[in-house]
Amino acid sequence: MNKLELQKTANEIRKGIVSAVHSAKAGHPGGSLSATEVFTYLYFEEMNIDPANPKMENRDRFVLSKGHTAPGLYATLAERGYFPKEDLLTLRHLGSYLQGHPDMKHIPGVDMSSGSLGQGGSAAVGMALAAKLQKKDYRTYCLFGDGEIQEGQVWEAAMFAGARELDNLVFIIDNNGLQIDGDIADVCSPYPIDKKFEAFNFHVVNVADGNDFDQLKAAFDEARATKGMPTAIVMKTVKGKDVSFMENNAGWHGKAPNDSEYEQAMEDLKKVGEALCQK
Repeated sequence: MNKLELQKTANEIRKGIVSAVHSAKAGHPGGSLSATEVFTYLYFEEMNIDPANPKMENRDRFVLSKGHTAPGLYATLAERGYFPKEDLLTLRHLGSYLQGHPDMKHIPGVDMSSGSLGQGGSAAVGMALAAKLQKKDYRTYCLFGDGEIQEGQVWEAAMFAGARELDNLVFIIDNNGLQIDGDIADVCSPYPIDKKFEAFNFHVVNVADGNDFDQLKAAFDEARATKGMPTAIVMKTVKGKDVSFMENNAGWHGKAPNDSEYEQAMEDLKKVGEALCQK
């Protein structure tokens, strides 16, 4: 895909996120929207995957450590063809396989059940180590929230990954600056994030705009070229990206839009899509 196609795909994924959370009357739109570009880049460009064969042995693995942003992952998987897009509207409904957090037993394309914050990194490290031990060439990617890295288990996993020189592992930190209680710097500052990962023997790539595909491509290319150590991509993003009233608003970390807010959000995204069509 070229950059414009990726941007259009991301816009469709954002529509899926907003529609799913609105239908569920619950969920986490803010962090799903901030990470939409990285979801899009991973599943449409970076990773070796096959929606027709979700359990392909040598597929690249992805772990959504910040599992509450499942709407972002689900909308991406649906857009990529893992399951019907209309199923997004069953999010969190009784009997739906699309639960509030990813479930590897019931959702095609989900490699790890997650949602208890801090634990995804440990699972991803295990996957990366398994590839090394089995001499497989698949890569493992793990997405964290910036508030999530206040969890100690993240650093335990990072210490192990650095010590084992897992250069087939990429930790991605969605640095949108906001968590459920407000600004991450006020709640329990994880800064400087890059220096911390460097101290754990990671190669670090700082991305000034994690909602820009050119910058994401450069970061993932650099990660792929890095040998002898894992990579941490620390990307600055906008929470609630492209929905006017959600952008940089911590209140939209974990609540659903009502009917009028949903209409406004979809109108915002429609305008973004129309602007892309003019390019």
